[in-house]
Amino acid sequence: MGVVVWPMVELEADDALASAAALLASDSSVERIFICSPDKDLSQCVTGERVVQLVRRTRVVLDEAGIVAKFGVSPASIPDYLALVGDSADGYPGLPGWGARSAATVLARWLHFEAIPSDCGGWGVVLRGTDRLCQTFVEQRDLAFLFRNLATLRSGDRLFDSVEALRWTEPTPEFEALARRLGAAQLAERARRLAASRQPAA
Repeated sequence: MGVVVWPMVELEADDALASAAALLASDSSVERIFICSPDKDLSQCVTGERVVQLVRRTRVVLDEAGIVAKFGVSPASIPDYLALVGDSADGYPGLPGWGARSAATVLARWLHFEAIPSDCGGWGVVLRGTDRLCQTFVEQRDLAFLFRNLATLRSGDRLFDSVEALRWTEPTPEFEALARRLGAAQLAERARRLAASRQPAA
C-alpha cells in the first residue's frame, strides 16, 4: 500500500504512536502532529496545540486544554488517572471505589502519586469524605503504581531518522491484486485515485 509499517515486538502499537509523536514534535519542519485514535492512554502524548488527539469517529480534536476539559487532569497525569479509574481496553481495573471525578480532583491537586500524602488527614482539603478512598490508595499503593506503569506509554523508540521516511510512496503494483484477493478492491481504487491526484498536471 506504500505506507510505513513499524513491527512492534517488545512494545505495543500505542508505544509506536507515542514514539512517533515525540520524534515528530522535536522536528521543527513539522507543523502539527495528529494522533488519530480515541484511546485514553494516548492522551498522555498531547502537548499544547502542537501534538493533538483526533477522535476520527466524532471528528473532535483534543489539544492540551481539551484533555483537561475531558478528564479533569493534564496529559502528564493521564497514566496516574487511568491507574486509579482503570482502563478496560488495556485490561486493568483501577482501584476499588475510585471514579473519574475523585481521581481528577486528587490529581488536579497533586499531579502524580508520589506527591499524594499518605496521611489521610491532608486529603480533606481537596475532597470531602475521602477517608475510604485514601485508605484504599494507601493500602493498594503498589497496585496503583503497577497500573500506572501499564498505562505509561514508552516513547523512546527510534522508529525513523527523518520525517521524509514517513512520506507516502504510492502502492506497489502487487497491492491491487492483494486488495482484490482480500475483498478490498475499493481500497485499491482509493489508493490509485490518490496516487493519480499527486501526479503533476501535464
